Amino acid sequence: MYRIMLADDEGIVRDSLKMIIEKHFPDQCQVETARTGRDVIELAERFRPDIAFMDIQMPGINGIEAIREIKKNNPGVEFIIVSAYDRFDYAREAINLGVMDYINKPFSAHGIVEVLQKAMGRIEAKRKKRSDDLLIREKMETVMPIIENGFVYSIMFQEAFDEDIQNYKKLLNMNADYGCMLALVMGDDQHGNHMTNAVGASVRIQSNYAKVRETVKETWNCVVGSVISNKIPVFLPCEKMKIEYEERIEMIDVCRELARKLRRITDISFRVGIGSIRRLNESMASYEEALKALVNSTGSVAHVDDLPIQCRYDKEYPIDLENELFARLRSGEREECEREAAHFFDWMLENYGENNMSVKLKTLEFVLWAEHIVYQDGGMTYHFQDRSNYLPLVMNAEKNSDLKNWFVGKFGEACRNMHTKKEEHANQMVIRAEQYIRENYHRDLSLDEVSRQLDLSPYYFSKLFKEETGSNFVEYVTGLRISRAKEMLSRKECSMKEICAEVGYSDPNYFSRIFKKNTGVTPTEYREGAREQKHVEKA
Repeated sequence: MYRIMLADDEGIVRDSLKMIIEKHFPDQCQVETARTGRDVIELAERFRPDIAFMDIQMPGINGIEAIREIKKNNPGVEFIIVSAYDRFDYAREAINLGVMDYINKPFSAHGIVEVLQKAMGRIEAKRKKRSDDLLIREKMETVMPIIENGFVYSIMFQEAFDEDIQNYKKLLNMNADYGCMLALVMGDDQHGNHMTNAVGASVRIQSNYAKVRETVKETWNCVVGSVISNKIPVFLPCEKMKIEYEERIEMIDVCRELARKLRRITDISFRVGIGSIRRLNESMASYEEALKALVNSTGSVAHVDDLPIQCRYDKEYPIDLENELFARLRSGEREECEREAAHFFDWMLENYGENNMSVKLKTLEFVLWAEHIVYQDGGMTYHFQDRSNYLPLVMNAEKNSDLKNWFVGKFGEACRNMHTKKEEHANQMVIRAEQYIRENYHRDLSLDEVSRQLDLSPYYFSKLFKEETGSNFVEYVTGLRISRAKEMLSRKECSMKEICAEVGYSDPNYFSRIFKKNTGVTPTEYREGAREQKHVEKA
């Protein structure tokens, strides 16, 4: 079936073309007609024709301009110009626009049939190519997991030559020479730092591997390996060796959400370990770091940079509590931080309550450490004498409850300062973003461009912007553009093209749709309403 559009201001021409088509191609074509240039543009958007017969001279927008507008949204249309004007400039413009043929009026039925058969042949060739491309894509979807697993295996176990790695990168369309490894560890449930029934989970995951792989790749632009024991290695390409603090926090948050998603779709629990960024030939070291991070943590997600895994502790020392306490401090989560501080103090009393001096020294050490972290972050100003009473206060404390309250209170205070600093930083970032958007919204402005200006990842910037402004990036930009457009429509006698260019839209039709979606009226209707309001005010 072919969708054919006939555009001509003469009814007899439209009827003649329709009769010829339906006579010679019965049950093969669906035909729609239009009289004006505007009508044909709107019809093309709704009807999505395969073939279009176009007159050049039509009321309003001429055929050449109409073709140009239609091709913006539907470049695959085969255009055939049918015109009484045998002018070279029209023919040249038609050639530039990729028009298939140019027929002069009056035309013959034989000529119309001949050119229509040619157009149908070109449409069929396009459909076959599209079908072949889809088939290739389907085959690649089948092969791609094998290619990705080969790449991950090669960089982890160094069982490929440099030439092989480069071939893998080409197949995967990858340019990065750095990356970090993620370790997705699965089990029935999490107990402490390990997963229960790892063997059973690794067996069950096989039937859900495709879903897991798809979900991971929706989350990250990454390469996913196959299941190894109860683990899935994932390579995350990076453009630089160093990861910023905000990016690390963002990565942890995204991985935490990923673990929750995987649990929902598989009914299997997941933990995610994150290694450091390294060169491709050091990927195994990054993967081992990811596993060690999980061993030294009880959280669902652990990043190697957040864990003092190089330190050695007594077996009974609660490194998981310590890590969680300072992680809460760094994230500015005051209530959670105070709760973890209380848990750690209770552990000290339970295990070393008889050694009162050790408890006091650890209390003082952790408070000083916590404040040092906040000083480094810029959340507090260091004054040399501010802590001169800490030592006598701790040493002279007679009740453990008083010491605990002081300990928890100091962590709460440090956390509050950290949170305030983060809010100030976030506010400053958003202010800079808003200023940049206001200066550039008339251009084709993207989220990636603004995030680069702030040296933030797109994901973190998008989340931050939404939290601070209450609107997402697109909504905010659209609001500015619509506001400026309304101002121009009310105060200036500008053409619609000029207004579009001023507010950052290249396509007047798209601008009209966006404007109506946000205001409930078209730009023309808004302008007329504004004029009527002015007349009322003058009267």
